[in-house]
Order: sequence, then C-alpha cells, then structure tokens
Amino acid sequence: MKTRIAIDGPAGAGKSTVARAVAKKLGLAYLDTGAMYRAVTLAALRKKANLYDNKVLESLTAGLVIDIKSAEDGQNIIYLNGEDVTAAIRLPEVSRHVSIVARCAEVREILVQKQKEIGRRGNIVMDGRDIGTNVMPDAEYKIFLTASLEERARRRMFELREKGEHIELEQMIKEIEARDKIDTERECSPLRQADDAILVDTTNMTIAEVVDKIVDIVAGRKD
Repeated sequence: MKTRIAIDGPAGAGKSTVARAVAKKLGLAYLDTGAMYRAVTLAALRKKANLYDNKVLESLTAGLVIDIKSAEDGQNIIYLNGEDVTAAIRLPEVSRHVSIVARCAEVREILVQKQKEIGRRGNIVMDGRDIGTNVMPDAEYKIFLTASLEERARRRMFELREKGEHIELEQMIKEIEARDKIDTERECSPLRQADDAILVDTTNMTIAEVVDKIVDIVAGRKD
C-alpha cells in the first residue's frame, strides 16, 4: 500500500516540524506545500507585484520554476528559478503576506496540480492547509493539528527571536489572527478540518509527543 499522510492546520500549529519528523520516523518522503506558496510570495514581493491582482499573480506563478529537494535531515530545500531560497521564504515579510497570495485561486490551481502529482506517487507525508480536503482527499491518514491562538503565537515569536527578529507576543497574536482569518475565509480551498481527519490539539504537547501520537495512529490503523 502506498501510504499517504495529510497533515493540515493553522499557522503555528507545528505542521512542518511534526510532518517532517513523522516522515523520517516512518521512512516516507516529506513535502511542505506551504513552502511553495512562500516561494511565490517571495517572488511577488521581489517584483513589487500587486498581491491583490489575481491575474498578475497567475502570470507570475506560471513563469516560476519551483523545485523541492530533500536534505539528509529530511528538511525540504526550496529552489526558486535555480536559487536556494530555503531561508529567504521564512523571512517575516514573507510570512506576513503569504496568506494573501495563497488565497488567489489561480495560484492555488497551479500549485495544487503539482502537489497532486507528487501525492499520487504515494509514500509521502504532506502538510499544508488543504491537503486532506483538496490535494489528497483520499489519503489513507488525515490529521488536523491545532493549538490555542496564544500558544501558536508564542511558538512563532520564539522561532523568530532565535533568528534575530524581535517581536512582542501581542503583535504576533494579531498577525496569527489575521492569517487565520484569511486562511479560513478565502473562497478557494479554505482551511478546514476534513470530515474524516483526526483532530490533535498540540497546545500542551511536546513535538515528540505529537509525532508519537501520529505514528501510533498510523500503526493502529494498519493493524
């Protein structure tokens, strides 16, 4: 059987970290679909494109070459037109605008097709915001990760501070709230829990605990 695990959830829920660890533990490939939207956002910001003009974003996205390769530690290395932008797509400016770009139906159509092609190969853990509902609706395992707003904001705040970016918790909460609003209210593939997804609240859990829980879910369903 070609194992496919879809992990969805809001910003700061720990999707990428958990999905990457689960993939490594189960010996599966890993794809961070959010990185693809971040790459488009980075390209749009560099070109000073109008992020609210869908036609502009569609044309921009269609002309981009986004490659994703796996490092030895399981991390995704993101290439934008041949340039390694793995670090650049995590800059605060990109984080603040990625939900605006991701709401564009034309951008999503282009990227989702690429994601579906990868998903059909199987043996993969894919995380994002519409994996279980749109990209891999027939995935064998669907997980919806969440956490309290304050906890998600705190995680992002510490993550940025480790990178030398100083931001107060109150401001981070506002930014996460804004991203949640855009992600859940967009017309095209909004963030929502798939009907058959298992909800995992990570608020009071360590990364290791969340990973073990998902691995147990997969193991249990295989029995």
